[in-house]
Amino acid sequence: MPHPKVIRSVRQMQQAAEGFRTRQKRIGLVPTMGYLHEGHCSLIQQAARRADQVVVSLFVNPTQFGPKEDFKSYPTSFDRDLEVVNSSGGTIVFAPTAHEMYPLGSRTSITVGKLSEHLCGARRPGHFEGVATIVAKLFNAVIPHFAVFGQKDAQQLGIIRRMVQDLNMGVEIVSAPTVREVDGLAKSSRNTYLDPQERQQAAVLFQALQEAREMVCAGEKEVKAVLGAIKQKVRSKPRADVEYISAVDPAEFQPVEQLTGTVLLALAVRFGNARLIDNLILNPAANSNRQNFV
Repeated sequence: MPHPKVIRSVRQMQQAAEGFRTRQKRIGLVPTMGYLHEGHCSLIQQAARRADQVVVSLFVNPTQFGPKEDFKSYPTSFDRDLEVVNSSGGTIVFAPTAHEMYPLGSRTSITVGKLSEHLCGARRPGHFEGVATIVAKLFNAVIPHFAVFGQKDAQQLGIIRRMVQDLNMGVEIVSAPTVREVDGLAKSSRNTYLDPQERQQAAVLFQALQEAREMVCAGEKEVKAVLGAIKQKVRSKPRADVEYISAVDPAEFQPVEQLTGTVLLALAVRFGNARLIDNLILNPAANSNRQNFV
């Protein structure tokens, strides 16, 4: 089976997209940093069900990494990624260089303000500015009708939605559920950083979120109590280094005091060299039926 077509330049990508649109072909985009796993596969498959042409971008974006983060060591596997894209229904791989996306003299970026004040944004200054900027540049290159993002990166998803709305970009943002390992750990390229002991202990993240869901199902409304239970559960694992555990409004990403509406429970925890994030959306206001918890 042939590999998907690989495009390296912005102009060639734009020309291809313009040709698809002229022929009334629907274009879906799945932005990634490569080193694809089953979570990415689900995004590509979802796009393939909705589009005539599925573009998967493979680009490790330097502007979203801080000076002490893992940009230089971020895992890559281009040939394997091509196989994954092909088997998942992708038709084009857009794989530009850093110079292609950020030519010498580039100065413009997108700021996202209040939405990045908490959670990952508070601990990774400039991260979401880099995310918003590269996604906008990818939209301009690929000219998609829609783009698919994973719910695991809930703050990123919300920021991209707001950017598209505020800047009238005309791209539909599609969310896809988090794909997990058998023990509940969210699929992530950074899971490869975990040693066997860290990998075993990392399953506590999903377990803690599940226990928090059970508390809310049983009627608990106090944020302090729920977050305290999550922290106690996570910190029971000696290799866990908690960065944040928080309950926020899923639209504005501001902390909430009561679990009375739709709430995002989110956490970031380090295990050795791996910084892992996960989240759970729940709506205790509807009723206590578990189907209201995502």
